[in-house]
Amino acid sequence: MSLPLVLLHALPLDSSMWDGTARALRARGHQVLAPDLCGFGCAPLPGGSPSLDLVADALARELDRQGAGEIALAGCSMGGYVAMAFLRRHPDRVRALALLAARSTADSQEAAAGRLRFAAAVLDEAARPGLIAATTPALLGATTRARRPHLPARVTEEALAARPRSVAWAQRAIAARMDSTAALRAAEVPAVVVTGAEDGLVSLDEACATTGALKHGRLVVLPGVGHLAPLEAPEATAQILSELLAQAPNTAAGAAVRAGAEAVTC
Repeated sequence: MSLPLVLLHALPLDSSMWDGTARALRARGHQVLAPDLCGFGCAPLPGGSPSLDLVADALARELDRQGAGEIALAGCSMGGYVAMAFLRRHPDRVRALALLAARSTADSQEAAAGRLRFAAAVLDEAARPGLIAATTPALLGATTRARRPHLPARVTEEALAARPRSVAWAQRAIAARMDSTAALRAAEVPAVVVTGAEDGLVSLDEACATTGALKHGRLVVLPGVGHLAPLEAPEATAQILSELLAQAPNTAAGAAVRAGAEAVTC
């Protein structure tokens, strides 16, 4: 049995954002799991104060239920932050790691305050449609918005369908997250950091810093892609993840970069 690859979705979407990438990975023969994170899709919100540690532990229980012990873990945006929390709390289970559109550091005070303002605003039924319409399309790169206008509409529709209480809870949990740099430095697993060349939320410098914290990490930049690579470039994302799986558990082997991706040295 191949190493299960667990795909963790972004905020405010659910596991369906990985559908295209998951199909491509399964066609390559990989075992793929794409769970809904707490509060999204079919997954309930946990009790307690908002914390990604709660989400990571709920994920561990779901993997136990599915009989998945050691895993390869890939997360996009919020999913990347959950992946790092999972790595901190369950390090012996992670055999390979992919971080897409996520930074290893905690939020600055300014960024955390912005998340908390968003969390409060999204609970206002009158303000929510305008807030979602104004902010959600920017998750996608300019090239995607121009060439695939159905995707901004889809993402906005899914964001509007997300439960406001879950979105607010997740924003507060992300704002309160720990710095994960030490956990990445301790990770003795093959890893890849993926960033979109048109990502307006996580900069190339931040992606380089995250890569630099990983002993066996490499950085891949996807041209013409914004913050949501699994939606914007599912085939390229699948290729990168397939190459990561080929490295596990051997951290010494390198992997070629294909499918239009560009390997970058920071």
